[in-house]
Amino acid sequence: MKEEFTTNARRWYDRDPVLSSAMKTLEESDDETQIKVALNLIKIITEHNISNSEYESVEDIVSATEDVLDTTKKGRWYDLDGTLRTAISLLQNCPDATRSIIAKEMAKNVIELIKKEDDEEGEEE
Repeated sequence: MKEEFTTNARRWYDRDPVLSSAMKTLEESDDETQIKVALNLIKIITEHNISNSEYESVEDIVSATEDVLDTTKKGRWYDLDGTLRTAISLLQNCPDATRSIIAKEMAKNVIELIKKEDDEEGEEE
């Protein structure tokens, strides 16, 4: 049965099939991969927000994210690590068009990291 994506998605990231797939893969990845992707996401989102003049500095972005983090739940899979939680919160608070672009980059990044890890494991054997 083909998975359908609707506006009635349970989670905010399920509205975008690319983002939903990337988040599922990220959730199933090991901790090291999750942190690498999170750091890359923070970098991409920060650069994008500053280049679009949405914020003037990294401090402004972090401050806006901290306000959201203080009021959100802490029971989700990505809440277990502060870096991952910050990255996902930044992503969640991006405009839809920006989130869609970043989702594609994120999916590509997750796949590349997993392939690299698989290649390294194959070399060790």
